Amino acid sequence: MTLYVQPYPFRRMARRHYQQPQQRSLNVNVREEDESYILSALVPGLKADDLKIQVLENVVSIEGEFKADETEFLLNELPQGFFQRTLRMPAAIDAEKVEAKISDGILTLTLPKAESARPRKIKVTVR
Repeated sequence: MTLYVQPYPFRRMARRHYQQPQQRSLNVNVREEDESYILSALVPGLKADDLKIQVLENVVSIEGEFKADETEFLLNELPQGFFQRTLRMPAAIDAEKVEAKISDGILTLTLPKAESARPRKIKVTVR
């Protein structure tokens, strides 16, 4: 079996298109636990210094940039360019206790709920 790879017929146009910076949205998963929210995002090839994470009340903002490779590819599907994602969480976040880590290309943010947003148990007394 012979496989022929033909160059993209509009190569010049496609090359110009990919060299321009593109703004992307970062895809995330968010789950709720009793005392916090857990946010996960795929950030392949990025390090902690490449990301800017901000938390204000119940708004989480993540910014970064995937570096563009100058190599000419036959097929290029890896993310490139600047990305930004802003999420409004259902409850206020305690910004002082937020934890962020990157492991195997996955960013994980632990966003603890503010004390005022946590459910409280109220003990009922019998008289």
